[in-house]
Amino acid sequence: MTHHKQHLESKLCPICLRPFNWRKKWQRDWPNVKYCSKRCQSNAKNLNKFETQK
Repeated sequence: MTHHKQHLESKLCPICLRPFNWRKKWQRDWPNVKYCSKRCQSNAKNLNKFETQK
C-alpha cells in the first residue's frame, strides 16, 4: 500500500505567495501557521520593521 499526499490541506504564504502543504510538525499549530518557511517569517518581520519606520 502506497501513501499519497494528495489530500493534505494547503495555505498560501503571504510573503512569497506560494502554496504550502500541511506538515506533521505543524499538526498541533496548523491554524496559526502563516508562513511557508523561516525565511518568509523573518522577511515578514523585516517588512514590518521597515513599514513602522516610515
